[in-house]
Amino acid sequence: MRIEIDEGSGFCFGVTTAIKKAEEELEKGSDLYCLGDIVHNGMECERLHNMGLKTINHEEFSRLRGKKVLLRAHGEPPSTYSQAQNNGIEIIDATCPVVLQLQRRIKKQSDANPDAQIVIFGKNGHAEVLGLVGQTHQKAIVIEHTDEVKTLDFSRDIYLYSQTTKSLDEFHAIIDYIQKHIAPSATFKSFDTICRQVANRMPNICSFATKHDIILFVSGRKSSNGKVLFNACRENNPRTYLIEGPEEIDPSWLSNAESIGICGATSTPKWLMEQVATALLQKKNE
Repeated sequence: MRIEIDEGSGFCFGVTTAIKKAEEELEKGSDLYCLGDIVHNGMECERLHNMGLKTINHEEFSRLRGKKVLLRAHGEPPSTYSQAQNNGIEIIDATCPVVLQLQRRIKKQSDANPDAQIVIFGKNGHAEVLGLVGQTHQKAIVIEHTDEVKTLDFSRDIYLYSQTTKSLDEFHAIIDYIQKHIAPSATFKSFDTICRQVANRMPNICSFATKHDIILFVSGRKSSNGKVLFNACRENNPRTYLIEGPEEIDPSWLSNAESIGICGATSTPKWLMEQVATALLQKKNE
């Protein structure tokens, strides 16, 4: 049985930087809080928790005073920074540079044309999307699925952006629909704000999925990026299974498999994929 870990899988640049910043602060021995899960992977969160990282929600953040709080790669709305200043909280800002640039672009557009529809293709309630909507005084319209584009007012100006980890194909489908329906008197502009490091994983992971009898896709079930990539893998290889860790491997999946590929999301640590490979080797030798 051949086992291969996809070299292109694992943490993206933004997540790697956030975790490095957390580790550096924790090594100093100071108390460190993180606003929300630092990454959508339970086992990596547990590893950092064991190092001393305390994960809090926004309600707990509002009651905190004079502490250090790390903002993860997803970013936060302006209200979070204001609250931190009022509460004497020191912010360790690990917002991904790609997300930060997108926040600034949306704020600039919203301030310049407050009557226009700022539309964000993204997942409602996702941390990154909440941070983006916050740049527009909560006025931005979030489109989660392509069919929701029909609800827009095509007689008014539309400025379209995307959550950095969304599908390029779906984004282009939304653009096509708006272009066909926008009124001649209205302005429509779209801005491709999808992270290329993430977008490029789609064709790579699809190709990887076809090279193996079985694919074990390692990802936290909360990960938006994980869901997208897992579904892409399964479309290219029906024998694709989503697991959060090695303990979820079902031996029945492995029957008649000569080749097993292991891959994951931008929130999946390399060490976890290596643990899955080790577990497979143990099952092979049993």
